[in-house]
Amino acid sequence: MFTRRDGLVALVAAVLTAGGFAVAQQAEAVGKSWAIDWNSVPAKTTEVGVLRTFFNGPTATLADLDVHVTTLNPHAASHQPHKHPNEEMLIIKEGQATVLINGEWKTVGPGSVVYLASNVPHAARNDSGAPVTYTVVNFRIPGAPDVKPVFVNP
Repeated sequence: MFTRRDGLVALVAAVLTAGGFAVAQQAEAVGKSWAIDWNSVPAKTTEVGVLRTFFNGPTATLADLDVHVTTLNPHAASHQPHKHPNEEMLIIKEGQATVLINGEWKTVGPGSVVYLASNVPHAARNDSGAPVTYTVVNFRIPGAPDVKPVFVNP
């Protein structure tokens, strides 16, 4: 006879097995190189544009590497100014991005690289009438705090 306890044990075993597979797959990707084709990454529509996530997880030397591409609609902002312990880079693909850097708003265009230092307020917005697309490379070293962004008024 199959009891509730048997069902609970089976459920816990299934969850642990699935979790084990997820950890094994992530660990398998840690030491490998990769190349991801733009067309293979699903485009997720957001309130302010489109998001494509290429990678988000640990690597051999980083506690976390987040690589995604944001396309901001005209006159949209990705989020309010904020700060966090991890460092971040933006690489502008197309359009004009206006970024908060060291307390000042600066407009940068295609090919520009923006470095965002640890715990310094920053933000990105699109002040133009055309979309802006940029790659975000966000990284955190082992031992660095994993802290959610703190929104600020610069």
